[in-house]
Amino acid sequence: MSARREVLAPERAPAAADDGNDTDAGSEVTASDATANTDGGERAGDPVLARPVEPAVNPADLADEVRLRPRRLAEFLGQPQLTDHLDIVLEAARRRQQPVDHLLFAGPPGLGKTSLAGIVAAEMGVGLRVTSGPALARPGDLAALITDLQAGDVLFIDEVHRLPRAVEEVLYPAMEDFQLDILIGKGPTARSIRLDLPRFTLVGATTRTGLLTGPLRDRFGFLGRLDLYAPEDLTGIVLRSARILGIEIEPVAAALIAARARGTPRIANRLLRRVRDFVEVRAEGSITAALATHGMELFGVDELGLDKIDRAILDALCRRFDGRAVGLVTLAQCVGEEPDTVEDAYEPYLLQQGLLQRTPRGRVATPRAFTHLGMEGSAAVPGHEEPAATLW
Repeated sequence: MSARREVLAPERAPAAADDGNDTDAGSEVTASDATANTDGGERAGDPVLARPVEPAVNPADLADEVRLRPRRLAEFLGQPQLTDHLDIVLEAARRRQQPVDHLLFAGPPGLGKTSLAGIVAAEMGVGLRVTSGPALARPGDLAALITDLQAGDVLFIDEVHRLPRAVEEVLYPAMEDFQLDILIGKGPTARSIRLDLPRFTLVGATTRTGLLTGPLRDRFGFLGRLDLYAPEDLTGIVLRSARILGIEIEPVAAALIAARARGTPRIANRLLRRVRDFVEVRAEGSITAALATHGMELFGVDELGLDKIDRAILDALCRRFDGRAVGLVTLAQCVGEEPDTVEDAYEPYLLQQGLLQRTPRGRVATPRAFTHLGMEGSAAVPGHEEPAATLW
């Protein structure tokens, strides 16, 4: 199968955030990358500032981002079980000289889903079309995209769970029978025609697997779940990115950056770039462990990878409310964020680190949160009779 030039689909609307082992070198950048929707939750009128640990793509870093993505499966660091399964699927398709079955990649943003779509196209030597669920507003948008595909091409839909229902219905026969139903005309004179499509591979990416409808999910032949990366994998990613960017860094410093990256390659690369900026402005030479620590602290990232808002949430729970249960709305008002932003962007990592608990009475800080803040207190005992700060 001859390799063809990668073709990018035009975007009609901003795409949602999701991207993958954007740690490494590789596939082309698209409009869906550049306009990725952040979970950081700025309010109207606020200055648009990226969090130091925000996993969404920062437009200012796009040039570096595309250089760091992997081009081949062998360059993709981490996710050993997923890459092993994917290697088998790709090799089997190559031996049969057939397009790869439809693939679905799921997981938090910044772990490698978009990069894997580019790798699939590169490994099979076919073209790649990139779009996103919100960009396909009407069935005609999808029809125009699919009918322009060549045999074996890869169509990547980012945030596939956000496809409108009408578009999703058109996608079903295209995925299963490689046929497209088109309605021509209106009213009594309307008629339906069915177009034959070349066999193509649909690669979907989602950060919310539970929002996918059953019929759509079942039409994917391979479902790959990307998990947070181990520190040693992130250390290798930081060292590789440093080589590509021409940054001199000590292995110990790379390990320190990896430890504060929340298990996410994109965040690791972002911290690497910020430490590089700090060293260029405030110091000189290679990035040492001391300079890496100082640089990350300057940008507000502590040893657990928490930023200013994360620590403000813990401070409100531990100091202001003395370990009592606090309602979501009250907690959001204390830190100056919207409740949805606190729940979707900040709480997941605090829960993963065992710093926060969700209870029927509200949010409660754990003993580890008190220890992290240097306090001697402890979280309120479950079932304590003292009323919660608020239930809402």
